[in-house]
Formats: sequence, structure tokens, C-alpha cells
Amino acid sequence: MPSPPEQSPSLKAQAPPKSWSKKKKQSRPEGRFGVRNFLKNQLFLFVFMVMHSVFSLYLRIRKAWHTVGYKVASVVFYHHRTPELIERDVKSLNKKPSHVSAVLKMEGESRATELERLVNEAADLAVWSACAGIPMLSIYEKSGTSTVAIARRRLTEVNMKAGILKRYLPQIHQTIIQKFAAYFGPQHPGLSVTAPHAEVVASPSTGTHIGSAPRQLKVLLLSFNDGREAMVDLAKTLAEMSQKAKLTPSDIQIDLIDAELSEGIMPEPELLLLFGPYVELQGYPPWQIRLTEIFCLADNHGVGYQVFIRGLRKYAAAQMRHGK
Repeated sequence: MPSPPEQSPSLKAQAPPKSWSKKKKQSRPEGRFGVRNFLKNQLFLFVFMVMHSVFSLYLRIRKAWHTVGYKVASVVFYHHRTPELIERDVKSLNKKPSHVSAVLKMEGESRATELERLVNEAADLAVWSACAGIPMLSIYEKSGTSTVAIARRRLTEVNMKAGILKRYLPQIHQTIIQKFAAYFGPQHPGLSVTAPHAEVVASPSTGTHIGSAPRQLKVLLLSFNDGREAMVDLAKTLAEMSQKAKLTPSDIQIDLIDAELSEGIMPEPELLLLFGPYVELQGYPPWQIRLTEIFCLADNHGVGYQVFIRGLRKYAAAQMRHGK
């Protein structure tokens, strides 16, 4: 048989195409964590740890500084249940709000303990407002039960939004009257405690002249369903009246909505006090705080007189431009 033809030496020595060599180089598996990637990741981790440590140290120092400062302020500016001292604190203010609002929060699982704390805090705010010459105080409390208790007891959404303070108007009225007696003695201002769509619990004034305290203090209790749900109900009512030709679409204006919400719920407060470490409105009625001055202290927890008096000073120094 004839032997196969021999290849020429030039063909044997010919190098493979460049595309083949590139493919071979690209197909070489590299380690997922090479030396460079490892060093890069370690550098990123080191920078992150340094930033996290510096920021954590800053937060701890700030929290400690504020805690010590608030404790010192609570001792230096303590009212000692003396109306004259509170009057002296607000005497230098060039303006005072006629309507102050506050947000209280229910925490913990013990319903009786939390209710007692909320009632005492509401009474303290009421008597401080009376001593400062503020005629109206509104207190917002979102729900009557904590989220843990809601999950355990499987309460309905309606009960969660009802608010616990609104259910105890006579007890809150009695607690505030007792605080009035502790501050003012036998001659104290009149008091009325109410809630939207609820009866008023009132008592007359027992004194003829009580410093700068108002003759009658009005305390209004609010809950979650007095906010967005009230606006939705008003919108439905206006729509039904428009369909029945009792109102024309041109009659539904901002002034009408403002008047209805102010009469049905409350007028807009001039100062809103938050007793938490940051601004958390918890579903506060949104229409009522369009032009409200909101005040809170960083790293603060709990209701205290130093927050109340600082809020009044902040309001006195604020410039109300109203969009100008």
C-alpha cells in the first residue's frame, strides 16, 4: 500500500492561530478569591469597621451628653409644683401658643400600668399648660393596646385605633383636678375634658384670680381614627351632599374643609410636643399640623418639664413666615 504523504517541515513548525491562544488563556479558571480580591475585601472591611466604630462612639457620646444635660436641666428648672416658678419661666417669652398639642405613646404589655402612666402624664401636661397660661391642650394617643398584646389577643383594627385615653374621660378629669389642687391649692382654674363626638366632663373655676393661669383649661383627647379616617368620612359626606344637590362642586373649597375639620375634631395647634428621641407622628391628624411648630429633643425618652419649657422657648423664637 502506498504510505501517506509526509507533512512538510514548515507545516509542523507552524504556530497555532492567535485566536486559539487567546481562547486558551481566557478559559484558564482563576480562583474566586485571589490575592488581590482578598486584600481588596479586607481593606473594605477595615474601612467599614473604622467608620462603624467612629459612628457608634459618636452616638454613645452624644447620648451620654444629652442624658446628663437633660438630668441637670430637670433638676435646675424643676417646677416644685409651684405655679409661680412656671410663670417665671414663661414670663420672658415674647409670645406663647394658645393651643399646645402633645403625642403620648403606650408601651409595654401591662395595660393597667401603662394606663396609669398615660393618665399621670396627661395630668402633668394639663397643669403645666394651666400654669403657663395656655388655655387649650390636646393630647394624641394612637392606640389603647400595644402591638404585642394585639397579636396575642387578636384584637380587631377598630379597637386598635380607638385610643385608650378617650375611654376614661371622668378618671382623667379627676386626676387633673387633684393635680390642680396640689399646685394651686383650693383656688384653681376650671377644667373641661372632652374628645371628638364625646360628652364634655367639666368643672368650674374655684378662684377669682390665679396669676396668669387661664380661667378655664380645655383638654381634648385624640386617637388614630380622628385623623385620616375623619378626612375620608368628610370627603364621603361632601360627595353625597353634592350628589343630592345640597352642595355644588364650587362650594367645596379649602375654607369649608378647614372649618368642618376644625369644628368636628379640633382647631390647628400652634405647637406640637413630641417626647421621643425623633419626630414620629404615629398617625397624628395630618390636616391639623399644616403650620404647626413641631418640637422634640434628641435622645430624650419620657415626658418631662424640661421638654415642655424648651418647646415653649423654641416656639417663642420661631419666625412664622407662612410661605412668604
